[in-house]
Amino acid sequence: MNEREFQGEIESRVQKKLSPLFTRYKTSSGSLRAILKWKPIVLIIGNYSSGKSTFINELLGREIQRTGQAPTDDSFTIITSDSSGEGDIPGSTVVSDENLPFTMFKNFGEQFISHFSLKKVDAPFLKNMAIIDSPGMLDAVTEKDRGYNYMQVLGEFATLADLVVLMFDPHKAGTIKETYTAIRDTLPESSGEDRIVFAMSRIDECDSLSDLVRSYGTLCWNLSQMTGRKDIPRIFLTYSAAMDEKKLNLEDWKGEREELKEKIMSAPAFRINHILQDIDRKVNELKIIAEVMSRVSAKARTLLAETVKFGFLSGLLVFFFLGVVLQGFTGFPEKTMLASLLAGNVQPQHFVIPLCGLCGTLLVAGLWFSKWSFPRMIKRCLQNPKNLLSLDTDYRKHLWTKVEERVRRGLQGLRLREIWFSHQANLNKIVKFINKDLQEFYERIRSVN
Repeated sequence: MNEREFQGEIESRVQKKLSPLFTRYKTSSGSLRAILKWKPIVLIIGNYSSGKSTFINELLGREIQRTGQAPTDDSFTIITSDSSGEGDIPGSTVVSDENLPFTMFKNFGEQFISHFSLKKVDAPFLKNMAIIDSPGMLDAVTEKDRGYNYMQVLGEFATLADLVVLMFDPHKAGTIKETYTAIRDTLPESSGEDRIVFAMSRIDECDSLSDLVRSYGTLCWNLSQMTGRKDIPRIFLTYSAAMDEKKLNLEDWKGEREELKEKIMSAPAFRINHILQDIDRKVNELKIIAEVMSRVSAKARTLLAETVKFGFLSGLLVFFFLGVVLQGFTGFPEKTMLASLLAGNVQPQHFVIPLCGLCGTLLVAGLWFSKWSFPRMIKRCLQNPKNLLSLDTDYRKHLWTKVEERVRRGLQGLRLREIWFSHQANLNKIVKFINKDLQEFYERIRSVN
């Protein structure tokens, strides 16, 4: 299976079958389009002194990124390779290139764009992937301090990435405020858990084995607090290749260090799986929105049918007895339609008042529905919209938290003309894509593996 061709086929089907629905339900598909259009990405994040740039330089086999104990680089830097040779491309050009998946980053403003760039280097393994180096995380940093929302930017990059490597150093093992926010909130919302790798670098700076064990234990404890989980994810231990491997018996950790590098190099192999995971999640979010809108539309149609039935029955009473009531109070008309029917002498003019009464009753029923019953029903639905669908799995409960606000906006904007089958038809299209197209893609991956 040619991965590029397969990726192109996935993009074509998503665009053809789902793009109108993403637009219809005001759900952004920008991240999907971005993921589909470019190469695999590895995002490397961590504290400002966690050894990110040193590790990247080692992967590249040359000094590309600046290194140091203090913050030395406050930019997001994409590092990749192609046939056009080496060179630096400024952020303003990167975010304007429709062939790259970074156009959405325009929204973060000039301050971010001036701290964003792409570097082309001569590294064969980067022809099929890209590495993103990031500014070091700090304590007590606000959007005003950086000039842009760092966590939102980080979340967008994490969504694009096929692997996120979160690095720590022994001296600040997870105590940085931005690190806590990233692990607790940003990464779980933006990336699958299987895509996140934890690493403690610079272990060569530990004075003794007990010092290393103490730092490792501190990191494990901090991770358990940040993730809210009792089971601790694997933490790779690594060190600078320039250090003497005899110190602390670093040669004992050499295999683990190489395994971390191999994991990064293997990121492209998981690209299609990650694309399908993202599509699966986005389409199921779309399904939940369509389910709610379909069920609300069905409730509205039922309510309308009841209103029409009541209006028609009331109209029949008005049709037959309005003339009698008017005659009793005003003496007009001289002869009612009901009396004419009983006398067997009905003339066309006898139907004028009854028909006006019937039409007026139906008009009042229509106004009652549109101005009172329908808005009141929408208001009740908005009080607890999750009751409109079955959240029978943790997965659907999680998706609901992501789409609830969009559902509320959709309900608030629901128009009467939209209650006639369009949402159910859209839901059927989404279910068909999940059951047919998406399953076909998964089967093709399984057949290859």
